[in-house]
Amino acid sequence: MQLIPTLTLATVAEIIGSKYSGNSNFIVSGLNEIHMVEAGDLTFVDHPKYYNKALTSKASTIIINKEVECPDGKALIFHDDPFAAFISLVKKFRPFEPAVALISPTATIGKGTVIQPNAFIGNHVKIGKNCIIQPNVSIYDHTEIGDNVIIHSGSVIGADGFYFQRKSEGYRKFESCGKVVLSDNVEIGALCAIDRGVSGNTFIGAGTKFDNHVQVGHDTYIGNNCLIGSHCAIAGVTRIEDDVILWGKVAINKDIVIGKGAIILATSGVDKSLEGGKTYFGVPVDEARKKWREIAAMRKLPSILDLLEENNK
Repeated sequence: MQLIPTLTLATVAEIIGSKYSGNSNFIVSGLNEIHMVEAGDLTFVDHPKYYNKALTSKASTIIINKEVECPDGKALIFHDDPFAAFISLVKKFRPFEPAVALISPTATIGKGTVIQPNAFIGNHVKIGKNCIIQPNVSIYDHTEIGDNVIIHSGSVIGADGFYFQRKSEGYRKFESCGKVVLSDNVEIGALCAIDRGVSGNTFIGAGTKFDNHVQVGHDTYIGNNCLIGSHCAIAGVTRIEDDVILWGKVAINKDIVIGKGAIILATSGVDKSLEGGKTYFGVPVDEARKKWREIAAMRKLPSILDLLEENNK
C-alpha cells in the first residue's frame, strides 16, 4: 500500500511508540509485507529465521524486535511486537469505512457501464467504461476495474486475504490493505471470489476469462488472455503468466510460478513451479504424457504382482 503523502521515519516511530536507527527524515512511502516489498516500503520481521531476508530485501525500513546494526541505505524501527506495530499502521492509514449506500458516492463509474440491481460497489472503487456488473455482485473498497469487464452474479471482488499469524492464544489477523485490479476485457463468472492483496495488488490481466466458482488468493498475479475453469483454487502470492489455461478443479499452491502458455488439465494439483508451453496433469502434477504412462503402468501392477506370487510358490 502506498502512503500519500509519504511519512518520515521519525513520524512512523512516534506513531507506534518506538526507537529507531537512521535519519529522522528518512522517507517511508509504502507499507508492504515481505513478499511484496519495493524500495521505499516499510515491512516487519519478528522471527530470527527471517531477519536476514527482511534486512536484505528491497524494503527501505524494517520494524524488527531485536536491536541490530542498520544496513546501509535503510532504516530500522525497534518494537517488541513488529506484527502488531505493522497492523496498527495499516489500520491507521487504511481504516475500515462503513458503506452508506449500495453504490458508494466515492466510487467512479465510466460511461456506458451498467450496474444491475442489488450489486454493491464499495468506497473508492474505480470502474471503467462499458462494463456489466450483474445482480448481487459485491465489489469491495479500492477495487480497480478496467473497460469492457463483465462480472456475473454472486461474485465477490476484494474480500480480505486469508492471512493469519498463529500464536499460542489463537490466530492474529493480518489486516488487508491492498486491492484487486481487473484489467480491460476481463470476464468473471458467477460465484467467484478474488481476494485483495494483503498489502499489494491482486492482479488479473487483460482478456482473461473465469468460469464459475473460482477462488483467487491474495497478492496473486494472473496474466493476459488466461482461461480459468470452474472450481479452480489458486493460492496467494502465485504468479500465472500470459496465455495459461487451467481446466476445472485445478488446485495451485502458494508462492509458485506457472509459465506462459502452460495448460493444466482438470483435477490436477500443482505443488511446484511449472515451465511454460507444456501440458500438465495429475496429483502431484507432472507433464501429461509422463503422468499417463505412469497411470498405465500402475494398472499393470496387480497382474505383475500376481505373476510374481505365482512364480514364488
